This record gives sequence, structure tokens and C-alpha cells, in this order.
Amino acid sequence: MQSTYSLGLVWLRRDLRLQDNPALAAALAQCTRVLCVFVYDKAILDTLPRQDRRVEFIHASLLEVDAGVRAAAGDAAAGLIVRHGLAQDEIPALAQALGVQAVFAAKDYEPQALQRDALVRQALQAQGIAFVQMKDHVVLEERELLTQTGKPYGVFTPYLRAWLAKLGPSPLPVHTLPAHCPQLAARPAPYATDLPTLQDIGFEPTNLKTLAIPTGMSGAAALLQDFVERMDRYDETRNFPAVKGPSYLGVHLRFGTVSIRHLVNLARQHVAQGSAGAQTWLAELVWRDFYVQILANFPRVATGAFKPEYDAIQWEEGDTAEDLFDAWCKGRTGYPLVDAAMAQLNQTGYMHNRLRMVAGSFLVKHLGLDWRWGERYFAQQLNDFDLSANNGGWQWVSSSGCDAQPYFRIFNPITQSEKFDAQGKFIKRYLPALKGLSDKSIHAPWAAKPLELQAAGITLGVDYPLPVVDHARARARTLLRYGVVKK
Repeated sequence: MQSTYSLGLVWLRRDLRLQDNPALAAALAQCTRVLCVFVYDKAILDTLPRQDRRVEFIHASLLEVDAGVRAAAGDAAAGLIVRHGLAQDEIPALAQALGVQAVFAAKDYEPQALQRDALVRQALQAQGIAFVQMKDHVVLEERELLTQTGKPYGVFTPYLRAWLAKLGPSPLPVHTLPAHCPQLAARPAPYATDLPTLQDIGFEPTNLKTLAIPTGMSGAAALLQDFVERMDRYDETRNFPAVKGPSYLGVHLRFGTVSIRHLVNLARQHVAQGSAGAQTWLAELVWRDFYVQILANFPRVATGAFKPEYDAIQWEEGDTAEDLFDAWCKGRTGYPLVDAAMAQLNQTGYMHNRLRMVAGSFLVKHLGLDWRWGERYFAQQLNDFDLSANNGGWQWVSSSGCDAQPYFRIFNPITQSEKFDAQGKFIKRYLPALKGLSDKSIHAPWAAKPLELQAAGITLGVDYPLPVVDHARARARTLLRYGVVKK
């Protein structure tokens, strides 16, 4: 079969794997020779602190991709080209310098990525170079799934039904990279260098290794193998933060070290065998597609409410609001489950999904703060930060989003704690100062008897903060605040 291009360049972004990589598969199908590149994009990196787990995760994952390319090529001179600069400049310049006829990349639907890709496409076209983009990190994209009236879905349950119906019974196709792939070419001399270190791109190590967060394709595979044995119980275990219930694959889905199609196929296999846990997990995977298509079809959600009438809500402002936000960020609200959740986030870059709802609801409906404040903080801290999912989650807890909880549904952090961390195991892990409290008192230390606090070595306001707000009063204020929204 005649190749369309003699030399193609695969631009890896959030698809840091070799197996089932549509951009790589397309390049291998259409090109005689293929090179691969990753750009540490200064447009993103320059906004980050010098220690960032996500950058370290990417760095470790790229080392594995580089080794995988060399092994598949059977040539030590092959490997990954890595650049550090503005991607919108680096890719056209590199493509021209290499003399490629086409650049292949996975699609990205975030506003900043769309702007970047438009500039890259324009520059490549001016050089007579094709820009081929492939669907990758979702199963169904943009307007691929519409209602009977031809509109994007805004409610999840009918979207889920339509999503499952569209897939049908057959497994999703996946692309397998051959063990030996001589099309993966040796890098030209100027680019045949070792990958840059973290320090080379201006970053320092974090606690990623101390936390033992698995990285790269092998890390994703190990986590998945572990989760497969627990998948059938996922529906029972996923809400309890002290229990090993989730897959912990969020960061791997974010950076594409695992294929969404592989996960969906695996989940559907278990569903076909009657697994309720797999059915629940599959629905969680579909939520990813749902939020991506919401962002693609309703780009206003990146800055405002999906339901525009919710932008009329008056959030707390001023010094008091800033102090409350600071207490929430630092896990000093006086509500143990909220504070333990924030401690987990700050220490590890991960927060259990149930706790994302509890902590998010507390910020919005107890402290009366704009959901966008929390959205920005999570964007800074989460290892698996993804704009569409993060935005969707925050709009859900603030009741301003698509298919969101009703505004009058306000999580009680005490009852949530009693229900999902009954013995306080999670709280004790992240708030060791409260270890001496009983299973009953640990959920609301301010209600503990003085003798119990004394025996536990706790002085409220010193060893652990008093509550920054009263639940009942905060709930009443929230109902008034949301009263401006048309029913």
C-alpha cells in the first residue's frame, strides 16, 4: 500500500502512550517514516509553581514513551524529540526543519488548546504541511451524540442511555502497536539527545515518588490490574474515602497513559457478566464524555454558569470572604471531614470523589463563596485536573450546571462524615490531632464533652479550629442567596 506521506510527525500531548494511540496509528498508516515529539509548553508551564506533581508525572511518563519508541523501532537512535518553548511556535518550526509532510495529533477540546491548535494549523498550512487531528481521549465527541431535536445533551441520564445505545454490542476498536515497528525513524542529529531533566525545564522534584504514585503506561497498567479485582464491588466501596474503592486512574486518563477505549471495553465485559460495580464505573467513564461535550458545545461554562440565571447570585466578598476561603484551602474550617479532604488534596494532589462533592458544597453553600474560587484552587492542586470535569463538578455542587443537584440540596458535612467515615479512619489519617476522639465525637469535635476533649489533648481553637460557620444558619443564608434564581 502506497504511503500518503514520506515523513510524518506525531505530536504527543495528553496521549502519553504507544498502545491504542490514534494519532500514532494514523501516522504509521499514512507515512513511510514517523517521528514523535512532545513540547513542554511554556504557555502552560510558566503559570505553574516550580514544584508541580503533574509536570513530574509527565516527565516520568515521557521517559517510558521514549524507551518504548526505541524498543519498537529496534534502534537506539530512535526515540522521542522533546522541546521546551511555546508549542504554537515549536511545532511549525520543528516540522519545517525536519521536512515532514504532515503533523498528527490527538484532539483537545479546551478553549486554550483550540486557540493553540488553530495557530499551529495556520502556520503549518502556510508551509504546505498537513495537520491531521484524531479523536482520542473521549469515546464520543462534540456533536457526535445529539438529542432527537438535534441539540447537545444537557442532562446526563438520557445522554448515558443514548451513549450506550450508539456503541451497540461490539467492543470499541483499539490500535495495537506492533512489537517491531521500523517506521519509527531515527532522530536527526540535532534532536538525538537525552530527554531534558526536570531541572532543565525549570522544575524541581515533588513528593510524587514518596507518595508512590505510579506513572506512565506501566503505572496505569498496574493500577488497572489491581482495580479489575475490585471492580465488581465498586458500587459498594466508591463512596467511602477510607476504603480502597476507586480505580485511582484519574491522572492516567488525564494525561493519556491509558486508553479510554480499553477501559470502556473492560467495563462492558464485566457489565455483560452482570457486574453492578462495573456498570457504576462505566457510568463514571461516560460522565467524562458528557462534560467534554458540554464544554465543547457550551464554551460559556468555562467562565460562567451553564444556567445563566445563576450568575445573578451574589456571593460573599471582602476580607471576611477571603479569610473563609483561606480557612477552606488550608483545611481549617472546623468541620473534620471537609478539613481532612482538603489536607488530602494539599498533601497528595488527590481528593476522593465523594469528598470533592462535600468540600465543594461546603465552600459554596456553607461559606457562600463563588464556585469559581474553588474551581481555580482545585485546578492548581489536582493531579488529575481536567477543565471539563472540574468545571462540571463545581457547577454541579453550586446547582448552576447541567443536571446539577437542586439548589436546596445542601450537604450536611456532619451527617456525610457519619455515613461515609463512620469510625473516622479517614479523618484520623489526615487530622492526627483528632485521633483521641471517639467515633461519635470525631465528626463534630465542638459537641464533644470537655472531659473527652481534655483526655484527647485537644483545646478547640488551638489544636483544632472551632467551626467557621454554623450549619443551620449557613443553610438558611444559602436558601435566601439562591432566592434570586427564577424557579
